[in-house]
Amino acid sequence: MSDENRRQVLYWRMLARVFDADEQHALESASVAIVEDIGLPAALLDPGVSVDNLVQRHPDLAGAFDGLMAPADDTPQGDEVRRAALVSKLLINVFATGSGNVSATQLANWQADAGWFERALGMDPGELRGRPNAGGLAGVLGGLEGDLVKRMHLREVLANPALAKQLTPSMSLIEQLLRDKSNLSGVALANAKALIRRFVDEVAEVLRTQVQQSSAGVIDRSVPPKRVYRNLDLERTIWKNLTNWSPEDERLYVDRLFYKQTAKRTTPARLIVVVDQSGSMVDSMVNCTILASIFAGLPKVDVHLIAYDTRALDLTPWVHDPFEVLLRTSLGGGNDGPVAMAMARPKIADPANTVMVWISDFYEFDRSQPLLEGIQAVHRSGVRFIPIGSVSSGGQQSVNPWFRQRFKDMGTPVISGHIRKLITELKNFLA
Repeated sequence: MSDENRRQVLYWRMLARVFDADEQHALESASVAIVEDIGLPAALLDPGVSVDNLVQRHPDLAGAFDGLMAPADDTPQGDEVRRAALVSKLLINVFATGSGNVSATQLANWQADAGWFERALGMDPGELRGRPNAGGLAGVLGGLEGDLVKRMHLREVLANPALAKQLTPSMSLIEQLLRDKSNLSGVALANAKALIRRFVDEVAEVLRTQVQQSSAGVIDRSVPPKRVYRNLDLERTIWKNLTNWSPEDERLYVDRLFYKQTAKRTTPARLIVVVDQSGSMVDSMVNCTILASIFAGLPKVDVHLIAYDTRALDLTPWVHDPFEVLLRTSLGGGNDGPVAMAMARPKIADPANTVMVWISDFYEFDRSQPLLEGIQAVHRSGVRFIPIGSVSSGGQQSVNPWFRQRFKDMGTPVISGHIRKLITELKNFLA
């Protein structure tokens, strides 16, 4: 059998496994023969064996999956069959999720396999997941993970400390925990809180790094530079003292030192974050709640946080602790932006020194015009208004086109995509 035919057999088996739960015996037996012939273990064909387990049994395969599916100029002809076998393993384990109940172990194994799949694409594990509202492959993975979480008897798993420890926090799992937290108690509730806390801490660490790395505004030229050694502008000092060069001594005599200006504006600023907590906005709500707490920890930044669906809730007292904020949210319901605006507007004391971030898909309960009028009034007062459609790790999200166009007309286009866009906007305003 030629290499081309062997590749076709492996890929036909993969498609059969993904789209049909029943084994195709002819394809299975032919695939086993092919895999053994090219020196790969037969366990590679067993969907019940995770990639982690496979690599533990066969350490020589540990590096075989890294970058396996990343764009490349070409694959050596002799490696095409081997590559097809490895790719098939990943695709079957990730996309053939079956039906019926899911255990904590099965979910953990799927999450680990998805991590290997992301590594094969040349990404970091978790880079594509956790974005159920994103499009393309990221949306597919997020949807698969969400479906697995829904099929798991989560309350029973959380009530068992040994099983709960097997859970890896992800956006899909956190969404389910937030939706079900009112039905949990005792050990189950404690384990749910521990998972939420772990996820919050992990995301906070990433966002905190991005806040530190992003632009921090322009230098304030009105503030004289501090005359300390670390601020010494050596090049300018030499240039300005060139007239003091002594040819006889071959020395430059410096009679004046010049220093760099490093001070940045520190005018106290108020940040008002309004978050739509309806079911379609979970990833944005989680990310922005954590982001608000990070900015609340910066000097001279006064952060206020409001969450809303058909009612508005002032979460400012807990803004420094996103974990506590998330426990006080109630996912679901519709959108009533004017209710949130009525709570947010009294918080504006100095419009020129205030930024209002509004996170929503802006699909209102037939009250679009009142919300828009409130937003326009805030914008005219001098407040920097930033509408956000999606602040997940990446990807696009559906935003009401009626609002999108009117924000564009206001000169405040909707920010949608990577959360770094919002971080940069806020840093440049608050600096």
